Amino acid sequence: MYGSTGYSNGDHQQQPGAGEKRGASRGRRGGRRSRDLHGFRVSEYNHHQNISNNDDQQEQKSPPPCTDFDKAYFHSYAHVGIHEEMIKDRVRTETYKAAVMQHQSFIEGKVVMDVGCGTGILSIFCAQAGAKRVYAVDASDIAVQANEVVKANNLAERVIVLHGRVEDVEIDEEVDVIISEWMGYMLLYESMLGSVITARDRWLKRGGLILPCNATLYMAPITHPDRYNDSIGFWRNVYGIDMSAMLQLAKQCAFEEPCVETITGENVMTWPHVVKHVDCYTIQLHELESVSTRYKFQSMMRAPLHGFAFWFDVEFSGPANSPTNNHTQSLLIGTSNNNPVDGIPRKKRSNPNEALVLSTAPEDPPTHWQQTLVYFYDPIELEQDQIIEGSLTLSQSKENRRFMNILLEYSSGGRSYVKESVMR
Repeated sequence: MYGSTGYSNGDHQQQPGAGEKRGASRGRRGGRRSRDLHGFRVSEYNHHQNISNNDDQQEQKSPPPCTDFDKAYFHSYAHVGIHEEMIKDRVRTETYKAAVMQHQSFIEGKVVMDVGCGTGILSIFCAQAGAKRVYAVDASDIAVQANEVVKANNLAERVIVLHGRVEDVEIDEEVDVIISEWMGYMLLYESMLGSVITARDRWLKRGGLILPCNATLYMAPITHPDRYNDSIGFWRNVYGIDMSAMLQLAKQCAFEEPCVETITGENVMTWPHVVKHVDCYTIQLHELESVSTRYKFQSMMRAPLHGFAFWFDVEFSGPANSPTNNHTQSLLIGTSNNNPVDGIPRKKRSNPNEALVLSTAPEDPPTHWQQTLVYFYDPIELEQDQIIEGSLTLSQSKENRRFMNILLEYSSGGRSYVKESVMR
């Protein structure tokens, strides 16, 4: 998204070998910037507020610095095309609207914060549901347009656009509801969840509502011969010319980095594995720094294994202290308790309370998130019932926390491999 981080991304057998990478991970959305009620830009406002404080107080209250990477990220969200893509994603937008209306009794007459409001559409949904006041926070300059949209819909008295980072803005009251569309590719790419956690810890009332309330990231092995042949097999015979000398370079260019593509359930070779479950009420910032899991799959078909697919879903259920909630909406078939356990294969979502779900699974209607695919340089021929197992670690890049390092170790048929890549 912002150019090379300088990492060497390799996919190799656990013997000396060459690397493998992603084909086309696209930058998605960004942070949010806005203007405070008194007309100060947030950084100016905070400066005036802190002038009389002593150095110790300033040090304790100072938010993390806004890096050049953050500024570039926020700037990317000033482009209308990104917001157009998200709003035109009917699965995404209509699910959020349905979630607001489903929880209207929690929103009506209450104070709401929209973290990363973009054009302000979710804030307006909440105002239409009867919110007393909505703080629409965005660090991108799209907040200027959001403010105009709010005024054009005669909602300026109830929707207050704050142009700044959640870490920097100041409001004088707690909020009853936090709503945010924070999910990136592969769920955690872009690290916007951290802003939701910050808003929760600063302003959410005890027993308040977070929409969505939880999220689950999945992975599964896939076969995708058409994609592989289109990118690689093509070079074996180009208008009658043997150009197989291009194969290694073609593999590196096509598969060096994670790809954002759409697959179908037919490409998936096993039941998925839970990489990470996120409870938005309890997750802490340090948990986002690194996520690790071990997996073991048994192929349900005889086919070449071309890599792994990742997708996620999020749920919109009642507030943390609701007796009908208790997060039981995230049950997994075959588990003995009511909470999903990272690392448990999932067959099908059990949804006894009819929680509203936004899913990016291959078998569900497509979204702009699609699926994230990590391809191998060379496929592994799997027999039916053959085991593939290993480990996965997702970690924030130390250079830019919005980038995600992927370390994938896998073995099958007595051979072991390692693939390292960066999603940026």
